[in-house]
Amino acid sequence: MQDTDPIPASRIALLTDWLRLDGARGVGLRTAHQLLEAFGTPRAIFQAGHAALAAYVGPALASTLCAPPSSATRTLIDTTLAWLAAPMHDVLVLGDAAYPQALANIPDPPLLLYIRGRIELLARPALAIVGSRNATAQGRANAGAFAGALSDAGVCVVSGLALGIDAAAHEGALRGTGSTIAVVGTGADLFYPTRNRALAERIANEGCIVSEYALGTPPTSGNFPRRNRIISGLSSGVLVIEAAAQSGSLITARVAAEQGREVFALPGSIHAPLAKGCHQLIRDGARLVETVNEVLEAIQMSPLASTTPSGTQALPTESNCTELLAQLGHEALDVDALLERLDTTIGQLSMGLLALEMAGMIERLPGGKVQRVIV
Repeated sequence: MQDTDPIPASRIALLTDWLRLDGARGVGLRTAHQLLEAFGTPRAIFQAGHAALAAYVGPALASTLCAPPSSATRTLIDTTLAWLAAPMHDVLVLGDAAYPQALANIPDPPLLLYIRGRIELLARPALAIVGSRNATAQGRANAGAFAGALSDAGVCVVSGLALGIDAAAHEGALRGTGSTIAVVGTGADLFYPTRNRALAERIANEGCIVSEYALGTPPTSGNFPRRNRIISGLSSGVLVIEAAAQSGSLITARVAAEQGREVFALPGSIHAPLAKGCHQLIRDGARLVETVNEVLEAIQMSPLASTTPSGTQALPTESNCTELLAQLGHEALDVDALLERLDTTIGQLSMGLLALEMAGMIERLPGGKVQRVIV
């Protein structure tokens, strides 16, 4: 729950029924939806009787549903109720007032959503940003810049807490008012991948972590493609930034299109392997975008009010930074080469490079070289 008040008995009874249905052996999501369509509520399912249930799911599964909850299910219920006692913890069931309506309208909405963090973010306009785990520095910069600008415009950025593009999008979104939602492929009480633990803890405090999986569910390969429908289902559209030809991000984009969401893709170099997936999406009908305003206009949000050219950042204030950035161009250069091109001292050059690096506009490379990062 969002505070430490005791959970009302009626709420405990409701959650117990839904947790029992979700944890019933042999009852998958499709079967659960069929039963809910036939009987209305989990309580009605359990009270229907063997003959009525067998007409839908067969005698064996009907017997399972008529039997008392298993010890594993009882443990799950007790664990979940104890977890709910902590601040900023919630479990929403399908049909709850706070359950996101956009997600409820997809063909296979989750029965339960385990929430860790700011539940009110589920009601905000949202856009998903996804992409490669093995992203380039430019890709991460693009993800952070787009996410930050969207968040500044009041859009909540949804992603999957993976390494690479996902992590950069979450970090960028946390800098704005729209904040971020991380949809995870484990229980909401776990942190995965471990390299993103600090980011996940920050999202749990400042954003929102969402999972359809029971507490304690470990990461397995099948969990992550399945969770992608939630990433797109929570969002007005999906922006793909860097994706290989056989990328999991393309699954999210495909599901988004099936759900009637807008799909956006950033183009890249024809020689870049991580641009292949985005180019394929564009060929398949995704909207090619280069600026945040294009995304906002497409999802019917007000464009950013900015005097800075679209897709760029304001330069640092050091006087030599503008010329330094121009001299860098798009090639990697070392300090000696820059000193030859600029009328400056090593001290002034170091200050300018530091300012540009802190602004995220250049990247330091092996061998003492630096390279411009275009955002």
